[in-house]
Amino acid sequence: MAQAAFEDVVEDFEFLEDWEDRYRHVIELGKAMPPLPDALKVPATKVDGCASQVWLHPTVSGGEYHFQGDSDAMIVRGLIAVLHRLYDGLPLDQVGQVDAAAELGRLGLNDHLSAQRSNGLRAMVERIRMQAAEAV
Repeated sequence: MAQAAFEDVVEDFEFLEDWEDRYRHVIELGKAMPPLPDALKVPATKVDGCASQVWLHPTVSGGEYHFQGDSDAMIVRGLIAVLHRLYDGLPLDQVGQVDAAAELGRLGLNDHLSAQRSNGLRAMVERIRMQAAEAV
């Protein structure tokens, strides 16, 4: 059920066999994202449970879930970019149906992220699911 943009990430990961190359790719995805305006980096958009500073700002347009995000850590910013490709543009009622653990598992992230980063990633997924559920 993954979006085409996420399937592109999966294909890139299949092409990049070395985890260090994949790690660099995640960082590059984060660098390519537009920064979240400082005015949106407020307590209401801050994600608890992350070792670094993380902000996710949701919007709903035409019944679709969209979000902007940012972090003070480059790898986490890249993980936000991956989540953006997984969730952004989905109809609100489909956001909660995405099996994020399975989809992200296709990238092998679970095997290569520290426990803190994995916990932070789960916290971001939960925030996205909660935001979409509240907007329905």
